[in-house]
Amino acid sequence: MMRVFMQQLGRSLPYAKQFILSRQYQALMLLVGSLFLLANVILPITAQPASQPIAPRSEIRGVWLTNVDSAVLFKPAVLQDAVQQLAQLHFNTLYPVVWNWGYTTYPSAVAKQAIGAMVDPRPIGLEGRDSLAELVQQAHRKGIAVLPWFEFGFMAPEDSALAIRHPDWLTQQQDGTQVWQEGIYPRVWLNPFKPEVQQFIQTLILELVSNYDIDGIQLDDHFGLPYQFGYDAYTVQLYKREHQGKAPPTNPKDPGWVRWRADKITRFTTQLFRAIKARKNDVLLTLSPNNYDFSYNNSLQDWKTWQQQGLIEELVLQVYGNNLQAFTTQLQAPEIQAARRHIPTGIGILTGLKNRPVPMQQVREQIQTVRRQGFAGVSFFFYETLWHLVAEPEADRKAAFQSLFSPPVDRPNVMQGWKPSI
Repeated sequence: MMRVFMQQLGRSLPYAKQFILSRQYQALMLLVGSLFLLANVILPITAQPASQPIAPRSEIRGVWLTNVDSAVLFKPAVLQDAVQQLAQLHFNTLYPVVWNWGYTTYPSAVAKQAIGAMVDPRPIGLEGRDSLAELVQQAHRKGIAVLPWFEFGFMAPEDSALAIRHPDWLTQQQDGTQVWQEGIYPRVWLNPFKPEVQQFIQTLILELVSNYDIDGIQLDDHFGLPYQFGYDAYTVQLYKREHQGKAPPTNPKDPGWVRWRADKITRFTTQLFRAIKARKNDVLLTLSPNNYDFSYNNSLQDWKTWQQQGLIEELVLQVYGNNLQAFTTQLQAPEIQAARRHIPTGIGILTGLKNRPVPMQQVREQIQTVRRQGFAGVSFFFYETLWHLVAEPEADRKAAFQSLFSPPVDRPNVMQGWKPSI
């Protein structure tokens, strides 16, 4: 490079071939050449310090908005303030609950017809307004994506209007019982193999896609079925028709019986995906499951196949725990590693529960681990435990998120040129 520079400078001198350089000219040339060399060697080093961390080009920075232990969806002013704060701290994704406890949290004509209530009538603050429409409008003004969270999937409370009105929609265990205990709550399960149930769920989701300017739909671990279920009369007859009259195995964990039911749920997921894309192609179908072994063997949810077949376009794995080593180990499972190379794959992090605060140091370590592993981002469960239901000062928690999420970035989208971080 210096040689080229000297040649160019020499050509600019008249009578160059006859000119004999003086000592002064030689000194000048040496000085200029030295400066040129320094400019090309030293300046690039100072302009791009190696110690400067590289910010992610895109990252899921999400949070789930619940209607349990939280008032964020019940009051317009509270909702507006939440969106404002999240935008200031550079969050870019919201997952608001729209389906749980047998009701919708938005005005639904489909729910009105099937359940008798257009919106969940129990809490004060949902009737007479459309909290989802408010949220979508306010979030989009701030550049935040909204993916309604279809939390309960095929699950419903035992005493819900849905279960009481449609007892024929429910499936059962081998002993004929329908109740499945989730902690202290008795639940029942809609039969995911029954056409009427599939039609209800699909119509409910398509209603959201059609009526709201949403960025996607998020299903979760309840979009499946506990392995103990599937012994209702309809499912037994369906199995017999496909197995030369043989009844389902009495062992609910029989590998073939598990596979048959999981494949039926995959088939419905395929149908749902196609219906969403036919309605609005740019609306994403996304999933937040448990780890694959548990999902498949306990919930008949074969999400590995779903992502391989392109049925889900974003995945946020729930990894809720305090032990960092166990947390890291879950991120290294082959199914989640394969997923992150195929679609934007983030990690769900627990920021606390009502009576179980999680220290910010633990949250910070888990975020940093997720980034080091090359995942597409994080989402937090749940909004109130970001900085309200916590043991630390609210200002300290907000400052920590501000530091972790600076500068602002777009969320990854598989339909908008996303590439995996290998």
